[in-house]
Amino acid sequence: MPDHPAPMPQDGAQDGAQNAAQDDAIRFGLDDFRRMMDALPMCIILHDAQTKSILWANPSACKVLGFTLEELLPLKAPDMSRQSHEYRREIGRKWLHDAVLHGSNMVEWCYRAKNGDEIMSEAIATLVPLNERDVIMVQFRDIAREEQIRREMKKLESRLKEFMQDSDEGVAVLRADGGIEYLSDAGRKLLGVRPGQNPPKNFVEQCLPDSRDELLELLTLALPDAISFPLRYQVVRKDGLVRWHHAVCRYIEIENDLKGHLLHFRDITEQVEAEEARRRDQAALEYLARHNAMGEMATAIAHELSQPLAAIRNFLEGSVLRLQQNEALRPHAGQIVWGLESAGRQVDHAATIIKSVREYVVRLEQSEALIDLNAVLEEVRWFIEMKAAEGKVHLQFAPCEEPLMVSCEKVLIGQVVLNLAFNAIEEMVEFPEGARHVRISTRRSAGNALLTVADEGRGIDAGHRERLFDGFFSSKVSGNGIGLALCKNIIARHRGDIWAQPGEVDGEVRGTRFCFTLPLAEHHN
Repeated sequence: MPDHPAPMPQDGAQDGAQNAAQDDAIRFGLDDFRRMMDALPMCIILHDAQTKSILWANPSACKVLGFTLEELLPLKAPDMSRQSHEYRREIGRKWLHDAVLHGSNMVEWCYRAKNGDEIMSEAIATLVPLNERDVIMVQFRDIAREEQIRREMKKLESRLKEFMQDSDEGVAVLRADGGIEYLSDAGRKLLGVRPGQNPPKNFVEQCLPDSRDELLELLTLALPDAISFPLRYQVVRKDGLVRWHHAVCRYIEIENDLKGHLLHFRDITEQVEAEEARRRDQAALEYLARHNAMGEMATAIAHELSQPLAAIRNFLEGSVLRLQQNEALRPHAGQIVWGLESAGRQVDHAATIIKSVREYVVRLEQSEALIDLNAVLEEVRWFIEMKAAEGKVHLQFAPCEEPLMVSCEKVLIGQVVLNLAFNAIEEMVEFPEGARHVRISTRRSAGNALLTVADEGRGIDAGHRERLFDGFFSSKVSGNGIGLALCKNIIARHRGDIWAQPGEVDGEVRGTRFCFTLPLAEHHN
């Protein structure tokens, strides 16, 4: 190593070395910059910041536009732009001037090449201050393909919207907690969301509790093999209506942008209600079949018993005759004859009952006839009294004093009266014996014949009264009526009306009144 450090250069020599290095760097930088600009695939055009004239263009810009640099320098905006109002010269100058004012400005500009081809471009104008002058560097790239794809996507989106405009199937994408990531317009309608109204944030919370747990359990499954699961649930719409939905659900992941459970759903409320109506009708038919079978059995029993009863009657009469003719038994004949005659009266009573049953349950042609509603009530009165006697229910009949002539099928209207009366009697059996009262009355009411069956029971809730005749109200297996729904059908078939209302006893609201009306014959066309 040297004993003494090397001498430091003088200030003048140091400055000269630095200047030479800067000159080399500038020369190297300018050459390197030119080569990079020539190799740049991005199209670049330099404009004078004041005059907006073209100063220079890189090879990429010349190639795309089809001009040499010498041909490009004198050109103005109309010479190299689409011949359209939005690309006129003053618009182009304003775009460049805004870049001078704000530092940069971007626009979509349609250039026109030398051969007439139009090039839709995304152009960015940037102000670049230089030593000698300020320039505007315009970088542009061909976005024609992107525009084509954008137009196709917009067209496809428009078509899909039009195709799905009247679709009755909603589409939703749900998170695992039931939150809604996406909801189609049809889906908004199915959930009762009006235009301008925000959709619910959580789909599962709109479902009824019985459906909610099943749907939540399904949403916890994330199966990549896209297995679809069908399900049915009840949902409460925004407007408060409860509807049935049928849906198909599967898990999706789309480009890490949208993932969750894709739900295709549609309203099936009318189908569900139709199925329930069919089940009710089937139950009604089965009930009527049992009722008809009971009538046939009653007819058979009445027929079989009529002959033994007649024979018993003959034997009793013969026994009485022999007693009266036998001198030895004459002192005791009075008591024996009384017993036999009493037995005979009971036989006659049984025969009368059997005759009534046969006349009532015999199969008749279903045809309307003009008949007094009071007569219909009187015809079924014995059956009602027998039912009331079993339950120790006090009956009160209050028929109208004048005839109430109606056109009806006697057997069917009789069945309605029996059903209402039997229901009232069965209701009163639950009360203490002294408080069991049922009143059946008829009267004229505004051109109709009105029959009312009133009990003093527990009454019926207002909410139940609205649905009382939509299905079988009583769930008792051994009920003797034909069901309130069938009563409604029978009365409607006779152009009448049937309803239930709260009863009144001594000014107090108690019990229920079942009423039906039939048009009086003089008011029926």
